[in-house]
Amino acid sequence: MEIAEADINMLQEMIRPKPGKIRENHGIVDYSEFSNKRLDDINTHLVDQSRRIDDTNKRIDKVRSELNSRIDNTNKRIDKVCSELTAQISEVRSMLSLRLDGLRSDPVSRLDANNERIDRFLPTAATKEEQAGIDARLFQLEQGLEGVRQRLAA
Repeated sequence: MEIAEADINMLQEMIRPKPGKIRENHGIVDYSEFSNKRLDDINTHLVDQSRRIDDTNKRIDKVRSELNSRIDNTNKRIDKVCSELTAQISEVRSMLSLRLDGLRSDPVSRLDANNERIDRFLPTAATKEEQAGIDARLFQLEQGLEGVRQRLAA
């Protein structure tokens, strides 16, 4: 059996040699230590990058909150200015309305006065026309009477 085992071991060694023997026979160097060292360096670098990213995120959050605060304060100031301007515009509108009412009332009162004068003039004008007609008729009658007197005197 020892021969059979020796043959089996020999065949296994030929078909599937142990890694240590391959390294020895072919001069293969064990790079696992170098790879592990490199992976440790990469992990250390990633941890450092992660910490820097966290610090940057904290700074961004701080700046964001400060900007939000400043924007809120600016919005409050804008709202205050808007309400002040609205109040001033309302005041100017009321003042202009009063002045326009005053400006309208003067021409309206003047037109009313003119209308009253016209209303008083129309009956007077009609009376003047009638009076002129009566005066003309009186003048004709007086001339006719004068003509009758002259004939009677003659």
